[in-house]
Amino acid sequence: MREKIKEIVDKSLSGKEITKEEGLFILSIPDEFINDLIEETKRIRETIFKNEVEFCSLINAKNGACSEDCSFCAQSSKYPTPINAYPLVSKKELLEGAEKAVSINANRYCIVTSGRRATEEEVEKIAEAVKEIKEKYPVKVCVSLGSIDKEALKKLKDAGVERVNHNLETSERFFSNIVTTHPWRERYETIKNIQEVGLSTCTGGIFGLGETDEDIVDLAMTYRNLGVDSIPLNFLIPIPGTPLENSNRLTPEKCLKIVALFKIFNPESEIRLCGGREQNLGEYHDTAMEIANCLMAGGYLTRAGRAPGKDEEMVKRLGRKLIKGGKQQLL
Repeated sequence: MREKIKEIVDKSLSGKEITKEEGLFILSIPDEFINDLIEETKRIRETIFKNEVEFCSLINAKNGACSEDCSFCAQSSKYPTPINAYPLVSKKELLEGAEKAVSINANRYCIVTSGRRATEEEVEKIAEAVKEIKEKYPVKVCVSLGSIDKEALKKLKDAGVERVNHNLETSERFFSNIVTTHPWRERYETIKNIQEVGLSTCTGGIFGLGETDEDIVDLAMTYRNLGVDSIPLNFLIPIPGTPLENSNRLTPEKCLKIVALFKIFNPESEIRLCGGREQNLGEYHDTAMEIANCLMAGGYLTRAGRAPGKDEEMVKRLGRKLIKGGKQQLL
């Protein structure tokens, strides 16, 4: 088993494309061989990203009242979830979010809004805030504003935005099982638009929705074909009031296999542990960071994250170097 895993990892490191069958093999590895998978896969991270770790932080800049019906999301207006909906926050709050990101050692700060796409007025206000953030704080600015067009993307780029997040969430085949109010292809075309205007891409998925192993592999292959820069991996935390509130949680071992799979298919891409990492990975959280090189710190859109300092402690424990202000620093 170890030899077969090593063969696939060597293939990834040599720049050869991993096949769908090899991806399905990775996800089907018996749990007793999970350590072999981790030891082999972390060679990819060590080769390409060395010991670097990057934190990113987000601000939930516009919450709830979303017209879309993503079945995992508390922000949808379609579901009776206990959420405090509010419009776009002020420039002052956007700047305070950037200051907080810097204070928790984040190298990236992402402004996130709910809804299918940000309005022209919202884009204008965010662009103005980004200009000031770039003047005041040593942090890279990202946005996640839905299916915005090239004109809006260019305006944000001119303001200082460096990266745009827009998740495909799952495979094209499975997507309609979790979202019916817009097509998967719309998301895909948004990612192409982001690339075409010269912005960095951050696009990932959420796992534990009822997808098959084939869906997971198909998503990993899609990101390989797109050549995305950063892949945030989220693991479902069932939210009361949503259609997936009674979903079964993935095992920690399955989550590890998913992290390894995306690294193997996308060796040059950042692998970023995000929502649900603490609850789903459990005691294997540190183990997952042997493969990943980035994580979301300081909380998520509608859920709290790890207690302050826990992620910094992990970085120290693993003997890794945190990137702050674009530079490696020991904590």
